[in-house]
Amino acid sequence: MPLHPLTVGFDLDMTLIDSRPGIKVAYETLAAETGVYIDTDLVVSRLGPPLQDEIRNWFPAEEVDEACDRYRALYPDTAITPTTALPGAREAVETVRALGGRAMVVTAKYEPNAKLHLAHLGIAADVLVGGLWAEGKAEALIEHGAQVYVGDHTGDVRGARAAGALSVGVTTGPCDEEELRTAGADVLLADLTAFPAWLRAFAGA
Repeated sequence: MPLHPLTVGFDLDMTLIDSRPGIKVAYETLAAETGVYIDTDLVVSRLGPPLQDEIRNWFPAEEVDEACDRYRALYPDTAITPTTALPGAREAVETVRALGGRAMVVTAKYEPNAKLHLAHLGIAADVLVGGLWAEGKAEALIEHGAQVYVGDHTGDVRGARAAGALSVGVTTGPCDEEELRTAGADVLLADLTAFPAWLRAFAGA
């Protein structure tokens, strides 16, 4: 039985939302503005790590900060509308709250843009923390007492383990079941449609 109140953390990109179409448009717009070639299909195949890590692949070191700032500025008008909720996302968050728990989103994404996604898609998280990646996510998970963290990337598994939280891996992102298991995921689900039943069993409801 978990401690109460139940607090469950979720990653955002490719865990709760399929942001690939929106991110692709944002990068295409950035490439058109700057004249810098960006392989946007490659970019959206490996979502998860911080923006700076991806931008470094396409821009000289001295231009990375400026390119990141411009990307974040372009994002609201390019990336929000094309992005969809992944199957089971809303239900997963709603199940946490129906059990009397708190649902939090912890993401590497720039927090104001993450907030726009949640509002646009009607995903009602109790807590949102942006700008944290991999083991850095443990900071927020520990602060809010999360017993479970759900994510699609090996970095999410590392964050959960660093926080002493149960790691639930979903294979909706770039990492397959073997990669997530090897990283130390405690539970593996194909997607979030299976999460409500799992959580009810976990919570003893």
